[in-house]
Amino acid sequence: MEDGLIAVMIVATLFIGLPWVILHYMTKWKTAATITTDDEVLLEELYNLAKRLDERMDTVERLVASDDPEFTPARRLIADQKKDNQQLRELEALMAEKKGTRA
Repeated sequence: MEDGLIAVMIVATLFIGLPWVILHYMTKWKTAATITTDDEVLLEELYNLAKRLDERMDTVERLVASDDPEFTPARRLIADQKKDNQQLRELEALMAEKKGTRA
């Protein structure tokens, strides 16, 4: 009787317990690797905010430069340089693609 109980527990562990544990953690791994819709919205808002702040910074630098001819703006990313904007273009393409699939 005792041997039969041990055999049933071993079989149950192998065919029920082990697959359950593996599938449970596989599901956890897959859900953790994705970005949520709220995260996408937050990233888009932050991206738009950064673009607006960059435009404001350009305006401030232009105003200061008109008042002081010796003013030289700090080195930062410039909107018309290809090497600075490659990642931004890729991000904008992804955002446009995402909006196109949602519509």
